[in-house]
Amino acid sequence: MQKITPFLWYATEAEEAARFYASVFPDSRVERVVAMPSESPSGPPGSVKVVDFVLFGQAFTAMSAGPLDPFNHAVSFVVNCDDQAEIDRYWNALLGNGGAPEQCGWLKDRYGLSWQIVPKMLAEMMSSTDPAAAKRATDAMLKMVKIDIAGLQAAYDGR
Repeated sequence: MQKITPFLWYATEAEEAARFYASVFPDSRVERVVAMPSESPSGPPGSVKVVDFVLFGQAFTAMSAGPLDPFNHAVSFVVNCDDQAEIDRYWNALLGNGGAPEQCGWLKDRYGLSWQIVPKMLAEMMSSTDPAAAKRATDAMLKMVKIDIAGLQAAYDGR
C-alpha cells in the first residue's frame, strides 16, 4: 500500500468516473466498490460508495457521498506524454461526453476534474539554460489550448 493516496469526492458518480478513467489509461482498473453499511452524515446505509481504483499503477480512492465542494483548479492531475499521438488520445478521451478544453493543455473532464495533458519535453524546454528559447516555448504554450509538440519545438528552436 502506498503511503499517500489521492482521494476524490464525487456527489454521485465516483464508480462511473473510476471506470471511465480506468478505460482511458493503461495499467488501470477498478479494484473495489464498497457501499458503506452504516448511516453516515452523507446518507443512509448503502447510499455512500467508496471506490478503490488504479491509474497507471497509482492507487486512488473515490467516494460518492453527495454534493460537498466541487472540483476546482487547485487540484489537477498531470499526464506527461511521450508524443503528440499520446497527447491527442488522452485529450480526446478525457474531453468526451461533456468535458471542456481550457488553456495551456488543461481540460476539465465531464465530472469536473482538472487534467493537464502535456508533453514530457515541456518542463525541459521551460527550464532551458537558453532563456530566450525557454521564453519562446513558454509564450507558445500560453497561446495553445491543446498542446502541439511541433509548435512548441518550432518556437523553442526559433523557427
